[in-house]
Amino acid sequence: MNIKAKRLIQLKAYRQLVLSLLTIFLLLSVKSNGQTFLKAQGQFITDANGKKVLLRGMGLGGWMLQEGYMFRLGNVGQQYRIKAKIEEVTSPAYAQQFYDKWLTNHTRKIDVDSMASWGFNSIRLPMHYGLYTLPVDQEPVTGQNTWIEKGFALTDSLLKWCKANHMYLIFDLHAAPGGQGNDLAISDRDAAKPSLWDSQANQQKMIALWKKLAQRYANEPYIGGYDIINEPNWGFEKADDKRGTAETKNVQLRQLMVNITNAIREVDKKHIIIIEGNGFGNNYNGIFPLWDNNMVLSFHKYGNFNNDGSIQNFLKMSKEHNVPLWLGESGENSNTWFTEAIKLVEGHNIGWSWWQEKKIGTNNPLEIKLTPSYQKLLNYWNGKGDKPAQQEAIAALDEFLENIKLENTTYHRDVTDAMFRQVQSSATVPFKKHIVTKNATINAVDYDLGSQRMAYYDKDTSSYQYTPGVRTQGNRGRAYRNDGVDIEADDTGYHIFSIEDSEWLQYTIDVKAKGTYTVKLTVSSEAGKGKVSVITGGKSTSIPLAITVPSKAWHEVVVKGIKLDKGSNKIKVIADEGGFNFKSLKISKN
Repeated sequence: MNIKAKRLIQLKAYRQLVLSLLTIFLLLSVKSNGQTFLKAQGQFITDANGKKVLLRGMGLGGWMLQEGYMFRLGNVGQQYRIKAKIEEVTSPAYAQQFYDKWLTNHTRKIDVDSMASWGFNSIRLPMHYGLYTLPVDQEPVTGQNTWIEKGFALTDSLLKWCKANHMYLIFDLHAAPGGQGNDLAISDRDAAKPSLWDSQANQQKMIALWKKLAQRYANEPYIGGYDIINEPNWGFEKADDKRGTAETKNVQLRQLMVNITNAIREVDKKHIIIIEGNGFGNNYNGIFPLWDNNMVLSFHKYGNFNNDGSIQNFLKMSKEHNVPLWLGESGENSNTWFTEAIKLVEGHNIGWSWWQEKKIGTNNPLEIKLTPSYQKLLNYWNGKGDKPAQQEAIAALDEFLENIKLENTTYHRDVTDAMFRQVQSSATVPFKKHIVTKNATINAVDYDLGSQRMAYYDKDTSSYQYTPGVRTQGNRGRAYRNDGVDIEADDTGYHIFSIEDSEWLQYTIDVKAKGTYTVKLTVSSEAGKGKVSVITGGKSTSIPLAITVPSKAWHEVVVKGIKLDKGSNKIKVIADEGGFNFKSLKISKN
């Protein structure tokens, strides 16, 4: 063999080695960094390798579809009516600019990055069909579909951000053409027009939209699935069954979901099809047998007890039909309820998606600030104030548009802590760093992060509005934190009120020098009643000190002789007798 031939053989061998190494590198990269298509495998959602995937998601309620209650406009309701209110105080041109800016500001890459950092591995996107296609009564040619690029472009951007964070994105058609139920706000339904169920044209448009979406995203493994219809609530058998909870057959709902699935499967064989029952997702009467081998049953859970009995019906369906479950929507409650609900479903290998990332209010990770200018608008829209001048209204709405940006919201660490750390651990951690050198003031509302009976004890920790005979509400003041502790705003910040007998709060403090300290509690009692104990254990001792709280005005109750060790100490303030308010505690070294 000549030298030239030897070199050719060596070159081929080298090229083969390089290609082999490159292939191995690419395979390892995909395995370590890539996302695989999710699939239904028996009663579990798995990746392509058969590994169980537990979805921990957040819904982007309020972005593509506004519901009035999110922004203190529950009396207005649907998004199209909110837009009309904005037009009335500004102009049609400004209202359109407002909604364009809304879509730009509400959900950005920083939101997705933040959700990933908090622990979420998926996002549920509530979609408004009107961002993707025209309503049937606005189509230039009857029966045809005009596609709008705006919705697809927004979805593309969100998918890109999800990819960057290795998060699954689940499509959720929240507002279907014509509206899918009698709860008008959740689908932006105009009740004066034909509903989804009253119009074959609306149903055909919905089917076409899902086929268009599936065709566009068929090869995207970061798409976790298609939640094809959100919370249908309709009485097909009895018109007065407004919620669809009494429906026994659900013939029309099943047929529409079958038709949508067939259209999707013409262009996409890979993605999971997620279905919801009638009665806001939970009435599956007549839906079985299933019609596809890659399906997931979604159920929604709000305001009921967190025990096996509350989900037993769905567990039974999963077992009988060998299909995975997904808690597709839940939330709108207290931290205690969140922790208990997530523990419950994860204990059954069920993933979840919470509702929602941001709104006005404390029971979500991000709180949109309620400003005086926006409150003035609300007063007018709610019939409690004068109509603002056009420029004043525009200024208020422009300010609101800035306040929906993540960096201008209030992050509620207690909410995400309850959804992740507290699900796995009963340990408490400081809500804020409380360092005691010589003197320190701790706001009463800054008690430790942790669960009920660990960081605090309150007799009313959650809302069970959908449990007959139970009327509780958690934080009665709905301010500052989302635990059961009752907190309300005052002129200088916040304080704890509605304190009942035996309720208590724990504070972890970092003491720089061992010694004897004096604790002063700032308290008040309109009823002239109340007794408290301050307990600090150090490592082995505790000193209970009962103090009477007789004054209606804020004043200090002095507790002397508190022994504190150097380093971490826990102080517990106990209401031996309730009926007082609690503002702060001051700690000073003797």
